[in-house]
Amino acid sequence: MNNVRVAVIYYSATGNVHALAEAVAEGASSRNAEVRLRRVPELAPDAAINANPAWRAHADATHDSVPEATLDDLEWATAYAFGTPTRFGNVASQLKQFLDQTGGLWQAGVFHNKPVTSFTSALNRHGGQESTILSLNNVFYHWGCIIVPVGYTDPLLFAAGGNPYGTSWASGDGELPSQAVLDAANYQGRHLADISGRLES
Repeated sequence: MNNVRVAVIYYSATGNVHALAEAVAEGASSRNAEVRLRRVPELAPDAAINANPAWRAHADATHDSVPEATLDDLEWATAYAFGTPTRFGNVASQLKQFLDQTGGLWQAGVFHNKPVTSFTSALNRHGGQESTILSLNNVFYHWGCIIVPVGYTDPLLFAAGGNPYGTSWASGDGELPSQAVLDAANYQGRHLADISGRLES
């Protein structure tokens, strides 16, 4: 397992996906994987961020504590976990813009056969979580990655809503992820690291 290097790369506006990303990273680390937790750059103007106090608070809280993702993080990693809030059932533009810069790495074969998993959050229970993960998977198909869903591989996943595609959270009135969902995200990180370790051996 010592050869497993996991890049957990995400976008989060108000902190929900950030909380999931931290749990995924902790899960992978618990399997002795080396982990980089990275946020993609913010694209929204200050006027939009300032109009939402939770968005401004989270942006300020993570600006210096979580490094920005770079293409070097993708080259370094042997496995990936990507997180995004849903945007009309699709990937947030901030994460998509980062992914759109990876053409050179893709052409060089950097992503071939590397395991990848993903997670998401939306305002409500049927807010497009599954379609967002499926949209992310389209990138991974082109990259030539091995997609690692959580499936129904542990009973704790049912307490978190039973999403076999990847951990998801319905934030409702701005609530941060429940402990059951954080447990599922932690498991997702462990599961990714375990599968990665098997592929490395």
